[in-house]
Amino acid sequence: MIDRREFGRLFGGAALAAASPALIGAPALAKGGARVVIVGGGAGGGTVARILKTEEPQLDVTVIEQRPIYTSCFNSNHFFGGFRTFASLQHSYDGLRKLGINVVTDTAAAIDTGKRSVSLAGGATLPYDRLVLSPGIDFKYDAIEGYSAAAAEIMPHAWKAGPQTLLLMRQLEAMDDGGVVIMTVPANPYRCPPGPYERACMIAHFLKTHKPKSKLVILDAKPTFSKQGAFEEAFERYYAGIIDLNLTNEIDDFRVVRVDPKTMEVQTASGTKLKGAVVNVIPVQTAGNIAIQAGCADPGGWCPIRPENFSSAKVDGIYVIGDAAIAVEMPKSAYTANSHGKVVAADILAALAGGEPAVARYRNTCWSLLAADDSIKIGADYTPGEKDGKPILVPNGPFVSQKGESAEVRRKNYAEGLAWYHAIIADALNDNTALSHKG
Repeated sequence: MIDRREFGRLFGGAALAAASPALIGAPALAKGGARVVIVGGGAGGGTVARILKTEEPQLDVTVIEQRPIYTSCFNSNHFFGGFRTFASLQHSYDGLRKLGINVVTDTAAAIDTGKRSVSLAGGATLPYDRLVLSPGIDFKYDAIEGYSAAAAEIMPHAWKAGPQTLLLMRQLEAMDDGGVVIMTVPANPYRCPPGPYERACMIAHFLKTHKPKSKLVILDAKPTFSKQGAFEEAFERYYAGIIDLNLTNEIDDFRVVRVDPKTMEVQTASGTKLKGAVVNVIPVQTAGNIAIQAGCADPGGWCPIRPENFSSAKVDGIYVIGDAAIAVEMPKSAYTANSHGKVVAADILAALAGGEPAVARYRNTCWSLLAADDSIKIGADYTPGEKDGKPILVPNGPFVSQKGESAEVRRKNYAEGLAWYHAIIADALNDNTALSHKG
C-alpha cells in the first residue's frame, strides 16, 4: 500500500492554489462572520468546505446535500466485479460536522443571485457571501425515446451511486445464466469518460465467475474512447467471448435512440434491435439542475467557467466545480472535482486575507480496474491558457496506460488507486475510516 507521503505525490498539482482576484461580482470578504454556502457535498464541495473551515474556523460554512450518507460513484464499478462491498462505498458527513460545518440534508431549490440567497425545498432560505455549486450531474432522459426516471427503475443507469447501484447488481445476480446484458454508452461529455469500460470489465468479471454462459453487449455512440488500447487488450485477454463491443462508425450508428422497458428492447440509430435480460442505460447527461436554474449553464447543459478559479463564466458571484462544469480539455472525474475545490478554497481564502492568490494548478488521474490486481490509468496536469482566443485549461505531461505493460506496473496502479480512494475521502469528508477494497 502507499503511505500519505506517496499520496501527496499522487495529488500533485491539486495543492492549494488559485489565480485571480476575489470573485467577480462579489463584495469583499471580512474574516468575521463571512458566509459560504456550498451546494453538493461530494469530492468537490466537501473539499472546499473542509479546507475553508480548517484554515479559517470563524467562517460560517454550510453544505447543502440531498443525501444523508455519501455513496461514492468513483470505485462503485468495483462492486459489480466483487472487488468492493457496497458498504465500503458509503461514508458519513459527521467528519465535516465535527469541524463546525453546518451540513444540511435538503435540496437546493432556487438561487436568488440578487439577494444572494439559496432557497431549500424544505422551506428555509440561506444567505451567502460566497456560493459554490458542486451539484454533479442530472440526466436528459428525453434524449432516448421511452427512457425516463420511472424506466430507470427497470433499466437502471447506476451513474449516480446509491439505490441504482444496488438495483443493477441485484438484476445481474437474478439473471439466468445465459442471459444477455446490454450497456448503452452516450457521446461525450459525461461523468467519468473511462467509466463505462471499467464497468464493462467488472460486469464481465461477474459473468465469467458466476454466469459463464452470459455475455455483455456494449452499444456505444462514439467511435473511440478513453484508454481504448488497454481496455480492448483486457477485453480480449480476460473476457473474450463475453464482451461484445460495438462502436459507432461510418456504417453503423450504435447510438441508442429508443428503449422499451416492458419488452427490455433497445434500438439503435441504425435500426439494430436487441433484447436484454438486464439493460444498463447510461443516459445523456447535463449539469445538476440547480446550476441550470441559476443560469450558469450553456445551451448544451454544462457550465462554462473561468479556468483561473472556476468562477462561473455566465453568472457573477458563483463558483461551479466538479462534474457540472465544462472545463475544456479537463475531464469530469472525482480527482478533478477535488482539484477544482482546492483552487476555489484558495481563492476564497485569498479574498479573506486581502492578498493576491497564487497561480492555479490542477491535476487529474483516473484509475480503471480491469481484473484482479490489474489497473490502468490516465491523467495530466492542467494550467489556465488560451486556444483560438478562448480561455481553456491546457494539459501538461499527459500520461496513459499502454498495452503490454507488466503485471508489476498494473499492480502498482491498483495500489495507487486504492490509496487515492482512502485519501480523497479523508480530504473531502474529513473521514479517515474509509474501508478496504473488500469492505
